Amino acid sequence: MTSPDLHHLRPDFVWGVATSAYQIEGAVEEGTRTPSIWDVFSHTPGRTHHGDTGDVACDHWHRWADDLDLLVDLGIPAYRLSLSWPRLQPSGEGELDARAVREYRQLLSGMRDRGIRPFVTLYHWDLPQELEDAGGWPVRRTARAFAVYAGLVADALGDLVEDWITINEPWCASVLGYALGVHAPGRTDWRDAVAAAHHLNLAHGMAVADIRASNPAARIGVTNIIADLLAADPQRDAAAVARLDALNHGLFLDPVFLGAYGVEVHALLDPYGLSEVILPGDEETIAQPLDFVGVNHYQQVIVAGAPGAGPAEVSERPGGSRHTSFGWSITPSALTRVLVQVRDRYTSLPIYITENGASFTDYVTPDGEVHDPERSEYLSGYVEAIDAAAADGVDVAGYFAWSFLDNYEWAEGYDKRFGLVWVDFHTQKRIPKDSARHYGSLIRTHQQAALPASGLSA
Repeated sequence: MTSPDLHHLRPDFVWGVATSAYQIEGAVEEGTRTPSIWDVFSHTPGRTHHGDTGDVACDHWHRWADDLDLLVDLGIPAYRLSLSWPRLQPSGEGELDARAVREYRQLLSGMRDRGIRPFVTLYHWDLPQELEDAGGWPVRRTARAFAVYAGLVADALGDLVEDWITINEPWCASVLGYALGVHAPGRTDWRDAVAAAHHLNLAHGMAVADIRASNPAARIGVTNIIADLLAADPQRDAAAVARLDALNHGLFLDPVFLGAYGVEVHALLDPYGLSEVILPGDEETIAQPLDFVGVNHYQQVIVAGAPGAGPAEVSERPGGSRHTSFGWSITPSALTRVLVQVRDRYTSLPIYITENGASFTDYVTPDGEVHDPERSEYLSGYVEAIDAAAADGVDVAGYFAWSFLDNYEWAEGYDKRFGLVWVDFHTQKRIPKDSARHYGSLIRTHQQAALPASGLSA
């Protein structure tokens, strides 16, 4: 395997891995934690692969110290994690739980003691079920509740965290959860999904204001999932691409970075109530100044028109000739295009790739190791794609591989393994895969090359 070109990356480029609370923590009944929408969804028969739940997951809540030591051993200097809303604020409103605050402070202090830089996501889909019972994201109350929660957390933990991500992938939280029903809470109403999307955007903007009121020095961004969309037929399907782009990207990036929902977004979604839920001042609130952009990228998608298939009326299939075990495309150049498009269409702010990764059919071989050359090749290809974007002038500030550990992959349960570290979910044994060591070598290569440019000596 040839070494990727990294020489266009900035000297202070941040290298890390990512996880989310419900996917790794377990300990769902510990302390005063209450059920989230994912607890309820995963315990509903027929919703997840084999009925799998996050009840135990990676048991990270009890094993975090060893897991942080493993990050140090692998040479990974940054860790993007999320906090459990129903653990910190069991009802979704009111004061934070003192025990949960204390234990998250121990985790974050453990990161600081080990020289690991935290990037903290405040919402990674684990809405307290009590708020869902009161209407969930389709109602405005939830946005305000989240902003208050964000401000309380920033006040309680802000001395240990500088980098905050308000919301992870609002497209998934709204469309998959409220329109398609394949994610929690499992509703299937496009009007609910559109209202949820707006209120997630509004929650982000409100939260930025509340975090800054608590901690003016905080660095804040929001993470959206962005695919590389290509027309199956450039002439026939260009309009289909534009519609899907408005639904998947414009609905979330337009108001945050351009200050208002675009004409295309309104044309597509006003029939589903978008204009009805936008109140005066909402778009100004959503467009709070940010410090960075979070981009999650997994796929190149080939798009064709398909009347009747949702608001965008499209069909989709993965691009490229190589695919992961999830059926997702492996096309590194797609990430370069996405990064350039974000810069050209939306903002010149620094961009962090807050998630990028691949599932493969990993297994422990008789030598007790996990050999995953496909993932190592994947990492090299996508890191080189980032370097290509940097060479084109995109200010790419960091990369977080998804994911640190094999974990609970939402509705797919434990069937899909994305981790750089193998987890035996029966014994909780961790085995770093070959790709983990490969990723560490990429990090060291860049760090060593960056020493002269940063004025440091070895």
